[in-house]
Amino acid sequence: MTVEDPFAALRLDGKVVVVTGSTQGLGAAIARRVVALGAAGVVVTGRDAVRGEAVRAELEHLGTAALFVAADLAEPAAARAIVGACDERFGRLDGLVNAAGLSTRGTLEDTSAELWDRLFAVNVRAPFILTQDAARLMRRGGRGGSVVNIITMASHGGAPELIAYASSKGALATFTRNAGSQLRADGIRVNGLNIGWTATEGEHVVQTGEGEAEDWLTAADAEAPLGRLLRPAEDIAPIVCHLLSDAAAMVTGSVIDFDQTVLGIPA
Repeated sequence: MTVEDPFAALRLDGKVVVVTGSTQGLGAAIARRVVALGAAGVVVTGRDAVRGEAVRAELEHLGTAALFVAADLAEPAAARAIVGACDERFGRLDGLVNAAGLSTRGTLEDTSAELWDRLFAVNVRAPFILTQDAARLMRRGGRGGSVVNIITMASHGGAPELIAYASSKGALATFTRNAGSQLRADGIRVNGLNIGWTATEGEHVVQTGEGEAEDWLTAADAEAPLGRLLRPAEDIAPIVCHLLSDAAAMVTGSVIDFDQTVLGIPA
């Protein structure tokens, strides 16, 4: 008698997944875990061709077919080309992770209209375009699918210097719920993660650029309520892949606060 694997639904065997912002940091960590869980194909996207090709080669070395698509998500045509490239290479799409995003600082007083528009273009319009195209391809395949949007706890409000970033991510949270409601009849699930403070390469650049010491993370970890900041590979990639998997088949339109603060209360 064959005993079914109780964890089979957590795997991504045979699935094809697009991960934006996957040339480094959180996006790359998600792409690696997608591969580790058995995906048949991964589309890596980002602006840096050198890093993108390096990640693509790494994923293929791990045994999964991978494609790199260079894209500046501030450009609608570039965002539109990603799912088309996935279709041309793999002929299907099962998962989309909108992990790319800009968090450029600016207060109410010093944020320009140009900066506001760029953050909304990358953080909201690009996920809209990608979800629109992904839904078309997923409908054609008839297998349903899953979209996961990386949002932020700042979508609830955010620090004064994050007004454009927080506003754009708040819009992405609303889009996530609305799209989840609309696409559920097609078996396409749309969920989001409001992630908290995370130790990424980009965060290191931000912290040191604002005058923090090279070892800022040591102090930040020590002051965190649960003993450390979130880590891309250990913490965020697993829950993203859970939402991509069949184990989350009954979850859609959800925006999950994935942080160690509760109601914004720090340690």
